[in-house]
Amino acid sequence: MYKSLYTAVGLAAVLTGAGCSSLQTQGLQAASEASGADNIKSIEFSGSGRWYQFGQAPNPDLSWPPFDVKNFTADINYDTASARVQITRSQTVEPGRLRPAPVEQKVDQYVSGNTAWNVAAAGNAAPAPSAQPAAVEERLAEIWASPQGFLKAAQTNNATSKAVESGTEVSFSIADKYRYVGTINANNQLERVQTWIDNPVLGDTLVETRYSEYKDFGGIQFPAHIVRNQGGYPVLDINVSAVIANPAVDIAIPQQVAKAPAVVVSPNKLAEGVYYLTGGSHHSVAIDQRDHIVLVEAPQNEERSQAVIAKLKEIIPNKPIKYLVNTHAHFDHSGGLRTFVDEGAAIVTLQPNQTYYEKVWAAPHTINPDRLSKSLKAARFESFTGKHVLSDGKRTIEIHSIAGSGHNDAFVLVYLPNEKILVEADAYTPPAANAPSPAKPNPYSVNLYQNIQKLKLDVGQIAALHGPRVVTLADLRTAIGQPKAVK
Repeated sequence: MYKSLYTAVGLAAVLTGAGCSSLQTQGLQAASEASGADNIKSIEFSGSGRWYQFGQAPNPDLSWPPFDVKNFTADINYDTASARVQITRSQTVEPGRLRPAPVEQKVDQYVSGNTAWNVAAAGNAAPAPSAQPAAVEERLAEIWASPQGFLKAAQTNNATSKAVESGTEVSFSIADKYRYVGTINANNQLERVQTWIDNPVLGDTLVETRYSEYKDFGGIQFPAHIVRNQGGYPVLDINVSAVIANPAVDIAIPQQVAKAPAVVVSPNKLAEGVYYLTGGSHHSVAIDQRDHIVLVEAPQNEERSQAVIAKLKEIIPNKPIKYLVNTHAHFDHSGGLRTFVDEGAAIVTLQPNQTYYEKVWAAPHTINPDRLSKSLKAARFESFTGKHVLSDGKRTIEIHSIAGSGHNDAFVLVYLPNEKILVEADAYTPPAANAPSPAKPNPYSVNLYQNIQKLKLDVGQIAALHGPRVVTLADLRTAIGQPKAVK
């Protein structure tokens, strides 16, 4: 997919001049010379500020939630199209929103060519890499939207230029797929870069990076302030404090992630006709009704949804998926919804989520077209407030709003009264068996228990949509420091 970029941006590149006037060439070259781009094969820049969690707004009408960043360090190798970004951050709790007490998080993420991965500590074991195939586009875009990266890629990809009020606009496409548009000011400084990447919820998603307050960092002209917006809201706001030209940035792809992992869907029977579909970081629950299937949750992306559909055809053959119950609008829990719209399912969700989905699903999906962008089927919703019930005359499925959660304002749990099974996402993520209880109860889990009590749900099993195992209500009580039931 990106091969033409990688082979071209070995980058002692010379502008070919195709489609470029002499004036355009001079403008681009002047900016390259001012930034030292032609002589920079790798770069490191670091600073502090804020990072924002894309796709995790606590309400469909709000911006991405902020984190304070103590340290941000990016290392980029332009010759190999690889990068490492390290972030030390802690969540900023918004006024009036109850969240877990902030803890320091250390993020270590990589991309090299078509492979992306993270490295995280695994208890007392050595840090372990985990593949992040869905992050490739975004992380590559960060490389080629950086000041020197944009100018290098522009020269390699036959950029065209035109005069605009704020300076010179330079545009080009990579692999005939990824469009970049940058603005160079009168001081030969790159001020803004726009590019578009795919997102399973938003479709063709604008990523806009603005650079300002250029200064000399050891002989390198580089912006002291970087602001990046994605999906209409900030995702990064960094004050740069140090820049190093041509550091050693040698990034080897770990063997464990060299091949993108296959999507695995493992069915586990919770009760007659109720299946817990696990595999990976996100799960779903399938309920076999008299003449149809009800599926709870379509997480991540179309690849996951396609695998779930294939598995359902094996374990519950010859029945359509009539309803898809969506717990909330966070992108990791809604990224696979569009596939089920195309499959013919009605989306069951709270009313604010329907309004949001109808708005964002109208955007084009041209970068990585999905099934719905090809079929153009109209989405069908069964939206509600408070409580909604699905029944086939024999089995009843209750869907309840989770009131007062700090995690999300349009948030549901699913309850099967005959089977005493509760399905929920993000309110409580069970730890591994025999893991110690948290030092402080998670307020999301406390809130979940309060809702269970208020709704008078008789819970035998909890099938959480994250986590390694099915648990009981007693496990939830232990997790919140309340080992005995409240009467």
